[in-house]
Amino acid sequence: MVRGKTELKRIENTTSRQVTFSKRRAGLLKKAYELAVLCDAEVAVIVFSQKGKIAEYSSKSNVLETVERYRSYTKPNGNSNPAKQDLKNLKEETTTLSKRIEFLEATKSKLLGENLEGCSKDELNELESKIEKGLRTIRLAKRRHLEDQIENLRETNHLLSKENEELREKLHQQYNKVVPENKDNEDANLAHNRVDVETDLSIALPNPW
Repeated sequence: MVRGKTELKRIENTTSRQVTFSKRRAGLLKKAYELAVLCDAEVAVIVFSQKGKIAEYSSKSNVLETVERYRSYTKPNGNSNPAKQDLKNLKEETTTLSKRIEFLEATKSKLLGENLEGCSKDELNELESKIEKGLRTIRLAKRRHLEDQIENLRETNHLLSKENEELREKLHQQYNKVVPENKDNEDANLAHNRVDVETDLSIALPNPW
């Protein structure tokens, strides 16, 4: 069946109107999100209900950013060139980042104990707290590193001791195999020498002359 077209007019029933508003509002915000993600577009949607409740969505961090950009485009003497506007935004971001870098460099210098003349007591206390916290973190990391090294040395020592014991056992077994053979050869030589000695000697009475 072909679905008929819905006549666009104000819904008289209050409950039906509120339900329709909630559904259509959710669908609109969803479509705005999909448009921003799929097409990398800057989208902002602002919806006020009949009772004055606001619902908004912005692909930026704040709807006001998109609103300000829209106002700059609609000003009578405003700049309507997107490339120039993007360049202006880029310059503003660059300025913000430069200020941020200067702040970080100044903070780094103070943490190193430099340029402290203009610091107040509270600022010095805050710097001292940050340095102490950093030292605790560094000491903890150093301790963990040393513990890991000690554990590795213990494992290495255990493995070397085990290998040394295995080598001792192999050497002992080889020695036990070689010694009996040498001992048998020595006993045989001694027996042979004894026979030769007994054969060469003779027993007789002494000659009276």
